[in-house]
Amino acid sequence: MSYIVAIDGPAGSGKGTLTKVVAKELGLVSIDTGMLYRCHALAVVRNNIDLDDKENIIKIMDNIEIKLKNENNIQTVFLDGEDVTDQIRLPEVNNTVSLTSSIPEVREKVTELERKIGYDWLKEGKNIIMEGRDITTVVFPEAEIKIYLDATPVERAKRRMEQQARKGINETFQEVLESIMNRDKNDMNKKVGALKRAPDAIYIDSSNLSIEQVKRKIINIIEKKQK
Repeated sequence: MSYIVAIDGPAGSGKGTLTKVVAKELGLVSIDTGMLYRCHALAVVRNNIDLDDKENIIKIMDNIEIKLKNENNIQTVFLDGEDVTDQIRLPEVNNTVSLTSSIPEVREKVTELERKIGYDWLKEGKNIIMEGRDITTVVFPEAEIKIYLDATPVERAKRRMEQQARKGINETFQEVLESIMNRDKNDMNKKVGALKRAPDAIYIDSSNLSIEQVKRKIINIIEKKQK
């Protein structure tokens, strides 16, 4: 029987990376749900919609097409047929997504899309792993395996700096750290879909662990649950 692995955690905790490596080793289909919110935020940025214009921020969700593609454990996201996998990580999207994703109507529409994507793959007999902010609490509270992945703000800022540098994006450490901390505050205080640990989620602090060490922990959890 197919199963769902749900992983939540703050920005920079390593959810995206760990989801991919675990999926590769266990043959799971990984779904980066944050890509969906970022894709919507990119559409808001590209259409120059004011962040106070709630009506049009919601409305544009009905006028765009967002699709995820997963091949050989590599996930790409398409906005109206265009591959925007790199563009959704730009600073202007980072500064927009926390605000746009906090709008209840937006979250409702994206949650519907997340669940559809997940159940479509389950029906095909695939085991899936999903990561985000409210996967264990809102999107798939029925998931068989729930994990909350965390790390200190300083460690997460270091990781984000490395990611930005590889993409040629120049920001100071203080700018990245402040962005991480502001993001945490916004995500944890959202009225809908707030970042929080589900009571039955297993907590992992990755601050002083390598990717390989965290991967082994997650795989051990999955294998133990399946037994």
